[in-house]
Parts: sequence; structure tokens; C-alpha cells
Amino acid sequence: MLPKPYRLKKRSAFKATYKVKNSSHSGGVTLFAGISKKDDCPTKVGFVVSKKVHKRAVKRNRLKRLMRESYRLLLKDGTVGNSQKFMSLVFVGSDRALGKNFSEIHHSIKKMLEKI
Repeated sequence: MLPKPYRLKKRSAFKATYKVKNSSHSGGVTLFAGISKKDDCPTKVGFVVSKKVHKRAVKRNRLKRLMRESYRLLLKDGTVGNSQKFMSLVFVGSDRALGKNFSEIHHSIKKMLEKI
């Protein structure tokens, strides 16, 4: 679980991040980056898997847990690249990412963070 200051919670914050239209896609996971930040606050991160991706909440929650754990480990190692320049990040899982294991999801997220 991500520490509390790193969590993106409000619907308005998610909408503002999508509105910027700065995105990257890799391996069934899409990353939306918000506006650049000016102050020294932590980057907030949100994870979304739509009900259209899979009917079962267990499958959706597993994909969210994999993405969240992958980002947490990258944050712990300090290998999040330029992603700390943005105020918010939103990871969106698609149906292509459902059958993947942790190492594949981790590689996709790491690749996107380096690219953005």
C-alpha cells in the first residue's frame, strides 16, 4: 500500500489529470501524467481498472494491487525517473493486462515511467 501522502483520491483530481492528455501506454497499462509541479509536494498516484475491463471485482482489484505494488517498489528504489516532476499520475489497466504476472506489469510500469 502506498503511504497516505502519495494517494490520489478525489474525483476532481483524476479528471484534472485526464484533461492534460499527457499519456503513455505499454503492455496493457496506460499512464496519464498531470501538470508539472512547482512546489515540493509529493507526486500523487491513482490506479484505475474499469468495470468494462472485467465483470469480477476480484480480477480488477488484483490488477490494481499489482500496479500499486510495482509503483511502490520503484518509489522505494528511487527509480521512478522523471515522474516526480508531475503533480499527479494515473495508471489505467486494460483487459490486455489481466492475465499478466507481476514481473510483466512491473516491466511495463518501469518502461512508461522512464519514457514520460
